[in-house]
This record gives sequence, C-alpha cells and structure tokens, in this order.
Amino acid sequence: MNKIISIGLLLFLFGNAALFAQAKKDDAVLKTKDTIKSDEYNPLTPAKAAFYSAILPGLGQAYNKKYWKIPIVYGAIGTSVYLYIDNKKLYNQYRDAYKSRLAGNPDPTYDYLSDQQLIKAQDVYKRNASLSALCALGFYVLNIIDANVDAALIQFNVNQNLSLRPEFNTDSVTFKSNMGLTLNYSF
Repeated sequence: MNKIISIGLLLFLFGNAALFAQAKKDDAVLKTKDTIKSDEYNPLTPAKAAFYSAILPGLGQAYNKKYWKIPIVYGAIGTSVYLYIDNKKLYNQYRDAYKSRLAGNPDPTYDYLSDQQLIKAQDVYKRNASLSALCALGFYVLNIIDANVDAALIQFNVNQNLSLRPEFNTDSVTFKSNMGLTLNYSF
C-alpha cells in the first residue's frame, strides 16, 4: 500500500513540476491579455486600403481580399464613363448641326429637326453627360469609402461568444406564446 502511495506521490510531483518552475517576466502565463487591443489590429490598414483604391479603383478591395467586389467597381465606373462619352459625342453632333444650320450649311441628317429641337437635344445630352460624369466620380469615391470601411470592419473579432437570437417561449399560466430577443455574451 505504501508503494502505491509513494508512486502516486512521485507521479503527482513530476506531473506538476511545471507549476513550480520559475517563470520569466516575459512568460505568457504572467501577461494579461487585453481584450480590446489584439496583435491582429493594425490602425493603418484602413488608410492603406483607401490609398490603394484611390490609386487604382478595385485595388483596395483586392488588398482586403474581397475580390468579388472588383467587377462591381469596374462595372459601375465603366458604365458611367461610357455613358459620359456617348452623351458628350451626341451633344457635339447636335451642337455642330445647329451651328452649321446657323452658318447656312444645314446638315442633311438633321433636316427633319427644327432649331428648337436641336437646342433641346443639346440641353438634354449636355445634362446627361454631366450626370454621368457625376456618377462616375461618385462611384470612384464610393469605391474608396468601401475599401476603407471594409478594412476597418474586417479587424473586428466576431465569434460565437456574442449572439443575438429571437426566442419564443410559452407562458405557463396563460399558454400564450411570448416573443423576445435575447442577447448572449459569454466571457
């Protein structure tokens, strides 16, 4: 019986020898982990992603590894630029037709239009070209903002410790169903 106790005591002491060893000051056991700041957080990441998107649209999305957003960025900006070029071309055609009519050399392709219709067409295509340029600029800025916000949000720690779920309970007295929302946070 004494042999079993002495063997058990030896196993206990050797098994827990690491607990009695001296720890360094830099040892991870003595460090407290800050839950707000982690080693993965880099405050310059959003600025870098925005800078990349400002240099070349879609490059910030590639930096954030959101490759599926790149065709959307180029589709939106490319469509706006195409519409700007097309409307500007049509504006120049109607303007040149109107100027040649005033100079006494009417363009035969626009003979069916009156002077007022040529002026109205110029105004419409000039307005459409301006709106298309404004949309292209807006999509470019939206591309930069998206890269910045996505880089900032990707650093948040979202795991199963925080959950928000609807909950349906039956009241034990009236047997009516109660609906509610529970917020669970575990440490």
